[in-house]
Amino acid sequence: MARVVFLLIPSIHLLDVAGPAQVFSTAADLGHTYKLVYVSAEQDVATVQGLPLRAQTQWPELDADDLIVVPGWRGPVRMPDAGTFARLRDHHATGGTLAGVCAGADALGRAGLLDGRRCTTHHTVQDELARLYPKAHVVRDALYVADERVVTSAGVASGIDVALHLLSVRHGPRAAGQVARTMVVHAHRDGAARQISMMFRHRSHVDETVHRVQDLIDTRFTERLPLSLLARTASCSERTVTRLFRDATGMTPLAYQTVLRLERAEHLITQGATTETAARDVGYEDARMLRRLRARTGARATR
Repeated sequence: MARVVFLLIPSIHLLDVAGPAQVFSTAADLGHTYKLVYVSAEQDVATVQGLPLRAQTQWPELDADDLIVVPGWRGPVRMPDAGTFARLRDHHATGGTLAGVCAGADALGRAGLLDGRRCTTHHTVQDELARLYPKAHVVRDALYVADERVVTSAGVASGIDVALHLLSVRHGPRAAGQVARTMVVHAHRDGAARQISMMFRHRSHVDETVHRVQDLIDTRFTERLPLSLLARTASCSERTVTRLFRDATGMTPLAYQTVLRLERAEHLITQGATTETAARDVGYEDARMLRRLRARTGARATR
């Protein structure tokens, strides 16, 4: 049975703990053998939201199949002692995986696990992370980044994405999808997705029919999605799905898909991809359409 050990630091954020914990707890309910363990320097751990948590003060014996998760907190706080950081380093050195949610990346940095690795954190403190750990490569505006069994994330809800990613790596995408559906998570987001993306900006409405259409577009935006397919997904006519989508989001389904493609292509280009490669990756047969879209939106010059 694999253990998921949560290192709880005072002034911790509840969702940074609860999101990943719910993922692995649900995975256990569905037949994957996980045991959740919560450790801290003291039994009672204060949370930012006011609900105290109870943890054990002794670490279990760990092996390479076990995970350590360090949820984020609101600082400045009293950090773990040097022995705890040594424990984090030792777990990685023996083949174990560690995940830092939001400010949890700071604890991994203090343990020396970010040096020479790609990492991320919440967009409001990315500059601070880069300043504290100049040997790390901070990836801007990513939901999560995995590099040699060290995973870091933007925090809050992205802790769920990290946990689903780890499940997918261990048990395959079907298992992660089962957990996501059980948790009523709309989609397992790619770690490279922007922290503040189109998927978030146009999800504040309450039209469940449009949400179903958006779910389809979000997960298959690189494909050709005829309006007839969207209409079948929405169980209504093509004219109705267009009207409902425009009323809820202010744009047509095609315009929404186009922005998702452009947003993803921009991310790929900022990470070093050529315009031609990015165009293919987001579903365009050649780069001419992508160049026109980027020029129209004032994007950076093409490579």
